[in-house]
Amino acid sequence: MDAHIIQEIQREGAEALLNVGVSLPLKDFKVPFRKEPLHLRLTMKRPTMARQIQIARTWLSVGMTLAEFEALDYDGQMAFLAKHGKKLSRMIALTMPHWWLPTCVLSWFIRHRMKWEYQKAAFEKFVTLMGTSPFMPIIRSAEMANPMKLRLSQGRKGS
Repeated sequence: MDAHIIQEIQREGAEALLNVGVSLPLKDFKVPFRKEPLHLRLTMKRPTMARQIQIARTWLSVGMTLAEFEALDYDGQMAFLAKHGKKLSRMIALTMPHWWLPTCVLSWFIRHRMKWEYQKAAFEKFVTLMGTSPFMPIIRSAEMANPMKLRLSQGRKGS
């Protein structure tokens, strides 16, 4: 692998570990008596396990892989947006820590106040970070700590 790609993977891993999040811009709001518009942003962070399960259920209901999604042309993206736009905004809303705001309100806000390019980039970024590979060491250690598993010295008799 190229050294630049390895550095990029390490940087993304460090960001995920630190749970820095990805900041997404919303449409700017014009405030009276202020020269510049108000810039609002939402931060997408690594969700809890319950939210990851909700996101996985929603993504599986779409019936498309990430490779198929990335390969869509403009017309395909518009068809995807028309058919699955609410699900996409819900998945993005589930990645944002918002204990004070219901998911349905936040997903509506994302649909109406965030540009499609940002939604698409956020979705692609999150789907690449989400997966089962972080759980593999946990599963391995659980297998090794299993008290019901036969040990090497107990291979024949079992006791």
